[in-house]
Amino acid sequence: MSGGATGEAGVTGEVNVTGAAGVTVRVPAKVNVQLAVGAARPDGFHDLANVFLAVSLYDEVTATPADRLTVTCEGPDADKVPLDATNLAARAAALLAARHGIAPDVHLHIAKAIPVAGGMAGGSADGAGALLACDALWGLGTPREDLLAICAELGSDVPFSLVGGAALGVGRGERLTELPVAGPFHWVFAVADGGLSTPAVYAEFDRLAEGTDVSEPAASPALLDALATGDTAALAAALSNGLQPAALSLRPSLAATLAAGTEAGALAALVSGSGPTTAFLVKDAESADAVAAALRASGTCRTTRTATSPAPGATLL
Repeated sequence: MSGGATGEAGVTGEVNVTGAAGVTVRVPAKVNVQLAVGAARPDGFHDLANVFLAVSLYDEVTATPADRLTVTCEGPDADKVPLDATNLAARAAALLAARHGIAPDVHLHIAKAIPVAGGMAGGSADGAGALLACDALWGLGTPREDLLAICAELGSDVPFSLVGGAALGVGRGERLTELPVAGPFHWVFAVADGGLSTPAVYAEFDRLAEGTDVSEPAASPALLDALATGDTAALAAALSNGLQPAALSLRPSLAATLAAGTEAGALAALVSGSGPTTAFLVKDAESADAVAAALRASGTCRTTRTATSPAPGATLL
């Protein structure tokens, strides 16, 4: 990858790596094929019925022994990735080390391919990837349920990044039930200029919902059946995102992107999560290439990526 950036988590000075062999973990992006959003809870979160599907766009996180916790990053939009202690990869390493009573002395290098701040859980993927990489590097053998608990502490999307495949997330999305999924399903993702703040999108959801009755979120039986049987047409008919009106309110230009993909032959189009990446479900690989080319030619997005699903969760390489 090119266009790198470097930095450190909570320290200053040169990155000091021992030269010992590292551990690399590949971790996928996600698309929310259903995101049903309930009313705001007293704690500020929202109850969700969040159907995650992992797609074949991956970040790679490499953990190498070091004198202190450091983070570097390379790849598209690496300059937009925080490299201090707020980075989810750095936080994952610190939480895992604290749980085992050791110092988080590790250099984490992130090779980015997942769009940054794009509603595809790139930061969450890095957190899950760092957690698995550090656990292997340090020889901790942390039980899977404990890793998932740390993931939930890091953020609502992080547990799914560890699990992959397909899953229903409830609560604020962190309590997962893995789902049967066939496929393959073919996708095109249109990457927008800039990002959208997830808290801002939820705040706009609350503003738009003010004075209305917000339904309790529930998974769509038709959508779950489409995933299980690999029925692309049925999945296209069942896709939904309760945050899409809020994302479009904050970024009206996304409507033109959605229209361009649909006009180019996509079976369905939606904002991915809180956006601003938009996702297009297509019939096959040939259709994916055609829709991607049409989207790039439309001038409504910065670039496109094609992918398939399901994809495995965080995986040691």
